[in-house]
Amino acid sequence: MFSFLENLKYFVLATLLLAVFSTVKAETNVEPFLGRWALLLPGGAGWLDVRQESGYLDADILWYGGSVVPVDNIFLNGDKLIVTRDRKVIRKKDAAGKATRTQIITTRLAFSLYGDLLVGTKCQPNKNGIGVSITKFTGKKIPPVPPAPDLSKLKFGKAIKLFNGKDLTGWTLVDPKSKNGWSVEKGVLENNPVQKEGQPHIHYGNLRTVQKFEDFNLKIDVNVPKGSNSGIYLRGIYEVQVLDSYGHPLDSHNMGAIYSRITPTVAAEKPAGEWQHLDITLCDRHVTVILNGKKIIDNKPLLGVTGGALTADEFSPGPIYLQGDHGKVFYRNIVLRPIIK
Repeated sequence: MFSFLENLKYFVLATLLLAVFSTVKAETNVEPFLGRWALLLPGGAGWLDVRQESGYLDADILWYGGSVVPVDNIFLNGDKLIVTRDRKVIRKKDAAGKATRTQIITTRLAFSLYGDLLVGTKCQPNKNGIGVSITKFTGKKIPPVPPAPDLSKLKFGKAIKLFNGKDLTGWTLVDPKSKNGWSVEKGVLENNPVQKEGQPHIHYGNLRTVQKFEDFNLKIDVNVPKGSNSGIYLRGIYEVQVLDSYGHPLDSHNMGAIYSRITPTVAAEKPAGEWQHLDITLCDRHVTVILNGKKIIDNKPLLGVTGGALTADEFSPGPIYLQGDHGKVFYRNIVLRPIIK
């Protein structure tokens, strides 16, 4: 048995050692983690932007789909960067449907660096509170965006008619297992993802070109029914939003926006049900969008992929893909001109 004095001695020693180790951890260099990262997730893509603000760390994250959002917390623990994301879960409701008990589920992402490779582990508690799910993934730092290209000096190759107005030749589902809602009627490419009331949600497929492209100009006509939603993915990684947003305040989720990343400078959309024309140029990780004859995004830099990207790789050729699981939409006159470098 240890005496009271011996216990006190070991307690003081442990406290001193803990203080030393804590100081060592606090002095670990965060510099290598700073910057924008392409996250190579299993079956999808993500993105992380780590910044050192005035006296604290901050970050934004994209995890598979949806929008770029701020993390709930970020800190350095020794040689690991820790990111947490919180999600509110309603456990109980009263007779009127009002939540009477909620809990916060915290997902923890731990990042380590091995040379220029970021290795991540996601630990997420199961919703029922029993056990956790673990996901491993990697990341690569994204090089700085180059200067904006001089669009007046671009040279284009021969125009490629991506849609023949007759059938789906040259197109395929991104996921062959999903249900196909795409068809061609009277020269128009139509997506009609019918859902049956009271039945389980049917996952309809996104449609992509078989051919892959690098930088290009894309012209495309689109007709969005009232309340509907789709998207045009450039190289399969940057979504130009297609949405019935006529009359809405400017937002990065409106028609013609680069989803959750670049807000149009002017609202140029037409009312639902009318044909609209998009003229899009992608060059050197910069994008220009002209909607219905008005330039709404002028040669702006793309800082990373958008939600639903096929890959986090911004430097390889990719397809044009059209979002098919959100709502009814019509496309026609889809013509691409590759940029010659």
